[in-house]
Amino acid sequence: MTDSGKTGGKGGKGAGSGARALKVRVKTARKRSNSSTRWLQRQLNDPYVHAAKREGYRSRAAFKLIEMDDKYRFLKPGGRVVDLGCAPGGWCQVAVARVKAETGGAGADGRHGRVIGLDYLEMDPVPGATILQLDFLTEGADDRVKELLAGEADVVLSDMAAPTTGHKQTDHMRIMSLCDIAAHFAIEVLAPGGTFLAKVLRGGTENELLAMLKHHFQTVRHVKPKASRADSAEMYVLAQGFKGRPESIVEEGE
Repeated sequence: MTDSGKTGGKGGKGAGSGARALKVRVKTARKRSNSSTRWLQRQLNDPYVHAAKREGYRSRAAFKLIEMDDKYRFLKPGGRVVDLGCAPGGWCQVAVARVKAETGGAGADGRHGRVIGLDYLEMDPVPGATILQLDFLTEGADDRVKELLAGEADVVLSDMAAPTTGHKQTDHMRIMSLCDIAAHFAIEVLAPGGTFLAKVLRGGTENELLAMLKHHFQTVRHVKPKASRADSAEMYVLAQGFKGRPESIVEEGE
């Protein structure tokens, strides 16, 4: 699921800014596994990790959201954002900076921006955001978020991911299940014109879920931001232009 620091700026300077192209090699310690050594070496040589520390973001994942929003423009001043699977808070930092931007967070309609993050992991508060330590899969978690929203959302983000097993089909099914749950929640809370963004794995979105998103949104696309590691199977499904919910159906006899 997606380290404390100041809230990053609107756009971020990018990972290549001033970074030195030095490759660090890590020796395998006696008590460190080969996989741990490879992970540490990758972290030490990752320009986005260095950029995150330099610009005050809690995770390199912040640059994924920055890149996608720079291109597709869904985080707007005054917007209401729900971030599912928000730990350690990088996406919340970006969302706060953009929906509570120059105008003081008020949009064209006078509404003030709001960011609600949720994760079962404990994390430090993010200034400007409301953080819930709660498993979204537990009963009543969605109702708690709706109470805090006190209205409709403009954007639902989901960077939720289950622990990997190493078995590609199992891992794909797990993350797609989380994406499906997040998508149904988005359809329940989004305002017309709203956006849904969620992590999936290479292979794309399952046909049934994709058909559902295309039914409810004007445009649906898969996105692989540059900040997402090239050797990673992760990508994102971005659905924009929520068409709105149909009028409630009155049950027979009423």
